[in-house]
Amino acid sequence: MITVSDNIKNITPYVPGKPIEELERELGISGSIKLASNENPLGPSPKAMTAIKKAVEGLNRYPDGSGFYLSQALAKKYGVEISQVVLGNGSNELIELLVRTFVQPGDEVVSADPSFVVYKMITQAASGVNVVVTCKDMRHDLDAMAERITPKTKIVFIANPNNPTGTINTTIEMDRFMSRVPDHVVVAVDEAYFEYATHADYPDSLDYLKENKNVVALRTFSKIYGLAGLRIGYGITTAEIAELLNKVRQPFNTNSLGQIGALAALSDRKHVEKSVALNNEGKQFLYHSFQRLGVSYVPTETNFILFESPRDAKELYNALLKTGVIIRPMGAKRLRVTIGLPEENARFVAELEKIVKA
Repeated sequence: MITVSDNIKNITPYVPGKPIEELERELGISGSIKLASNENPLGPSPKAMTAIKKAVEGLNRYPDGSGFYLSQALAKKYGVEISQVVLGNGSNELIELLVRTFVQPGDEVVSADPSFVVYKMITQAASGVNVVVTCKDMRHDLDAMAERITPKTKIVFIANPNNPTGTINTTIEMDRFMSRVPDHVVVAVDEAYFEYATHADYPDSLDYLKENKNVVALRTFSKIYGLAGLRIGYGITTAEIAELLNKVRQPFNTNSLGQIGALAALSDRKHVEKSVALNNEGKQFLYHSFQRLGVSYVPTETNFILFESPRDAKELYNALLKTGVIIRPMGAKRLRVTIGLPEENARFVAELEKIVKA
């Protein structure tokens, strides 16, 4: 009989949403819309699609193990050395690489709640100790998180903007926090949604690298670049940390189409600008709709909105599901909806209104 340690046995797995096709088959419906996974409703850049199609014939070859051209382009874009860039199979893999590299059994990892659950899952799998600090006003309580740092702390994860709340911590707050972080701690700033942030006081975590801080900026092509299906993310950090992560990283962790698509997407500024504009328009529509319906929500700096359910969240989720509108339940009281195309947003609001007023 096989046995595993309790830290593995007791992990609560991440539960992804079912494919639309399977849900439609189960419920006997069609024409569903998915507003559950924070994907870009515009899809990938046309430049990325063209590059990917051209690259398909070369799939008999292994990908570039170092991701040289994409890493070079990222280094140029952000004004860092190529030695400071690490590619990942989505930014999720980079989270795992960080934990595998720096966390030994009994070491501590500080994160927030609510925030991205993967931080805690991977720490538990590595026999690390999760030190979880409750958010304050739906934002990371950075002062409280700094207080929880001990000699055993190896990593602090900060999602900025945060998932699932959509909130940010400001430059002043981050500056104060970073001034309190000791040299033995790595600060991983998860910025999967940073391109959507419009707040004037939103900080740039790369500034801390210029101060020789142990910071890793985690970013992705899955969100605003619309390449979630190709799983391509990247980290920007110090050359020393990057070298250590690359010792642990598998040699072909990012695939050829992901690298090529990301490289082309990176050059399509117009697609990014169009995506931001569409998101801001949809955000305001949903704000006004929630206000009209008397539904409480958290103002967002991302492409999703966390809102209070007027009834049990699971009940509301299932009611919407039966109408072909798929969103994400977030506990007993809240749900998260991705900002979609105008017609998708309108359909979500129309179905929500029917349920709320029933």
